[in-house]
Amino acid sequence: MTTRILLVEDDERLAGLTAEYLTRNDLSVSIEPRGDSAEARILAEHPDLVILDVMLPGKDGFEVCRAVRQQYRGVILMLTARDEDFDQILGLELGADDYIAKPVQPRVLLARIKALLRRLPAAGDNDAGDSDSQVFGQFRISQATRTATLNGQPIDLTTAEFDLLWLLASHAGNVLSRDDLLQELRGIGFDGLDRSIDARISRLRKKLNDDPENPTRIKTVRGKGYLFSKHDWN
Repeated sequence: MTTRILLVEDDERLAGLTAEYLTRNDLSVSIEPRGDSAEARILAEHPDLVILDVMLPGKDGFEVCRAVRQQYRGVILMLTARDEDFDQILGLELGADDYIAKPVQPRVLLARIKALLRRLPAAGDNDAGDSDSQVFGQFRISQATRTATLNGQPIDLTTAEFDLLWLLASHAGNVLSRDDLLQELRGIGFDGLDRSIDARISRLRKKLNDDPENPTRIKTVRGKGYLFSKHDWN
């Protein structure tokens, strides 16, 4: 089936050129110029991926992301007008799966979209066996079904949050640096400034009931990276 993308962008010329390029690469693209209208369309149409600009009439991209994230399970890729930490971290904290700074080359945008779509579960995955799963006390995570539970309760995770949590759990007891995590998840190295991993770790700790002041489940190893504990899950 053709991948469906909703491009939320109020710059008519830019939206048209972007949609044309993505369509030539076998993606089905719809355009929505307003943030307030985008919210309703995302929830009604459930596209596979939303490209969401920050600066929009009616409602900005951050508000749209916050409003739809609990009900929309697809991928949200935010476009930030400036390469600023604040915009990027805020988008990730609100549940965006990734961000990319404008202006962006179409081929770079396409590569990022393909990387994000590869993480989505394929049709029929929910019927797969649970061989690709890990259990730590009352915590369980399954790659086959892309689900995680704590004390028997499902954990609501975005695509990017699941990928990071699975990667950490797969290396439980070992420290993974920001560079390790970014290389694996986004195919780029750590430039010393990117705070996307930190933002996702913060969100995961909240969802795992981990004390942000003294985390024991996802620990910070100063100067080295993050460590997923094999213990402290009861």
